[in-house]
Amino acid sequence: MTLLPPTELRKATEQSTFPSPSIRLAYLFNRFQPSPETVVLLLALLIGGGSGMGVVTFHYLIQLIHRLMLENFMGVVGVWGAWTLACVPILGGLIVGLMRWRSQDFGPGLSSLIAASQKGEIKRQLRPVTKMLAAAVSLGSGASLGPEGPSVEIGANFGMLLSVVLQVSQERQRLLLGAGAAAGLAAGFNAPIAGVFFALEVVLGATSFATSAVSVVLLAAVVAALIAHIGLGAQPAFTLPVYQVRSPLELPLYLGLGLWASLVSLTYTQLIRLAKACFAGRVPGFTWLGKIPKHIHPIIGGAIIGAVALHFPQILGIGYETVEAMLQDVEFSLQLLIVLLLVKLAMTAISAGSGFVGGVFAPAMFLGASLGSAYAKILANAAPAISDFIAAPPAYAMVGMAAVLAASVRAPLTAILLLFELTQDYRIVLPLMAAVGLSVWLVERIKPNSNSNLNLQQIGLSELKDEQAEILQQIIVEEAMHPRPKQLLATMTVIEAAMEMIRDRSRSALVVNEVGQLVGILSLEDINRTLSVWQNFPDLSIEDRGDLSNQTLIDICTTDILYAWQDEPLSEALDRMALRGLHQLPVVARDNPEQILGLLEREQIALTCNIAVTRKALRHYLPVVTKTNVVNSQ
Repeated sequence: MTLLPPTELRKATEQSTFPSPSIRLAYLFNRFQPSPETVVLLLALLIGGGSGMGVVTFHYLIQLIHRLMLENFMGVVGVWGAWTLACVPILGGLIVGLMRWRSQDFGPGLSSLIAASQKGEIKRQLRPVTKMLAAAVSLGSGASLGPEGPSVEIGANFGMLLSVVLQVSQERQRLLLGAGAAAGLAAGFNAPIAGVFFALEVVLGATSFATSAVSVVLLAAVVAALIAHIGLGAQPAFTLPVYQVRSPLELPLYLGLGLWASLVSLTYTQLIRLAKACFAGRVPGFTWLGKIPKHIHPIIGGAIIGAVALHFPQILGIGYETVEAMLQDVEFSLQLLIVLLLVKLAMTAISAGSGFVGGVFAPAMFLGASLGSAYAKILANAAPAISDFIAAPPAYAMVGMAAVLAASVRAPLTAILLLFELTQDYRIVLPLMAAVGLSVWLVERIKPNSNSNLNLQQIGLSELKDEQAEILQQIIVEEAMHPRPKQLLATMTVIEAAMEMIRDRSRSALVVNEVGQLVGILSLEDINRTLSVWQNFPDLSIEDRGDLSNQTLIDICTTDILYAWQDEPLSEALDRMALRGLHQLPVVARDNPEQILGLLEREQIALTCNIAVTRKALRHYLPVVTKTNVVNSQ
């Protein structure tokens, strides 16, 4: 762990008679020099405790504002008529709008924090208290969002704040961020296992399942869940019915539910994106919304939500009561379920697009429960003969919740474990895995995750605004590729190639034949993997491991190559790399894949995108910034 150097610590201490808490905490760590195991335990306890108390406070704030709005405020204006219910979301929008006008920015979201941890810098000020208050007002006044997103961000902000205070390394910063996110979800749902897997699956990534990472995340989630048990009670978020397996032949029906869940989740995410674009004025016909100040948008959103709530009050707020009713098999007509599904889709998009603060977990579960219940009723009506062999609508509602949630946030393990923790029934796991697996797979096939900002963050870019992300569509591969990449003959031995790549400090090279045609691609990882055979298994015979001195590059290089073309958009090449987890692509001629034109690397993509963003910004200050000058400077 990297803390303040003694000289800097002394200077900072001398500047003030009362040093800041960060200086005092860093001084304590420098003085006592605790062991790594002790540091892990202390950090987990701090993050879990702080996140747990923050989430408990957040939930009490939601209840307080909900009571003030729907009991006290409605008790005063309710005598004027039932239409006054619409005033509650409008008042909430007014308060959130005033907060946006006063603060301008509620601080970074989870995706921005992940990007900041990957780059090692935070460009926006952390404002967890401001965001918590805005989220409590939004949810307490009826915005169609959920508390889990803000709960996760409370923990993530606390973890990031602690990493800034202690001035830890970039790797430890990501770990503390993941631990905070796990603690936030564990406290918000009373589901510590799902919280842990959410952090490992979404925040840290699949490559971070190391023992040290898991231990910090586990301890933080357990402490946060324990504090939530004390402050909010030990009951789960939902009281779920007992699941019954009627017939093994029911599994194909759950696969059908997974298909519909993928369509609903795609509609859900795209509507939210469309609503944000509408309020930003980037959609034809809604450009007038972009001219209205942003702090007025929540008032407009609150008015729309309030008007719809006069006819469908079930869509107001988090919606857990309606979901609970569906899970307890309270009678909902098929028509009402379908209408609630459609209205909830629209109102959640408007809530998020207009500037209310909240998460997408709870609305996704509402949509999944509505979809599952409606799906079961349609099956029973379409084929009455099979009604005795299929489970009741609550079973399909439970599976639908997990399937829509998993496909919406692209976190299948989190969704499966979350519902398993809530049901505590192993019998539901098989249909649950089938529906979740199919829904996530279909969503990835229809709209791969590589098109999202997440993959831009993975190549070192911070979270881009929509107008900045469009720049990626305008850049072609030729602008980012290396025109003269490293080339090695296929007949060269592994040892010769290793020496040459070390000398030239090359991470990758193109493997060519005697006439210069491309036959493969080689990386340092390929060479290291081959060399490690001798180090790890020195007793193996030459026949078993191959004679390394005679082994050539054609034996170890990747010959199944994905290509890029110099005139295609850079975004398409990046999508192709992300789908296979590649760091480089050879650029070849379209009419001759063996003709090498260059090499495209992830690092160069990040540099080219940042240069393009800078070039666009400079146009406001300089009369002419030529594309040629920037490209030549590379």
